[in-house]
Amino acid sequence: MKAGHCFTIEPMISEGTWRDECWPDDWTAVTKDGKRSAQFEQTFLVTDTGYEILTRRRSHDGLPYFMD
Repeated sequence: MKAGHCFTIEPMISEGTWRDECWPDDWTAVTKDGKRSAQFEQTFLVTDTGYEILTRRRSHDGLPYFMD
């Protein structure tokens, strides 16, 4: 990684299987067993001195929107 590179970490949590499939829209991903799942995302920018979390909300101590 070099300064200026940007990437995301996108963990998924599922009640059932980890196996997935994509719907015909070629975008929507679901678990093969159809059980509930949740996906979260953080976007990072690599800087000369480390990194910056671009999705961090400075006005709310970094808490995500769903914790308002």
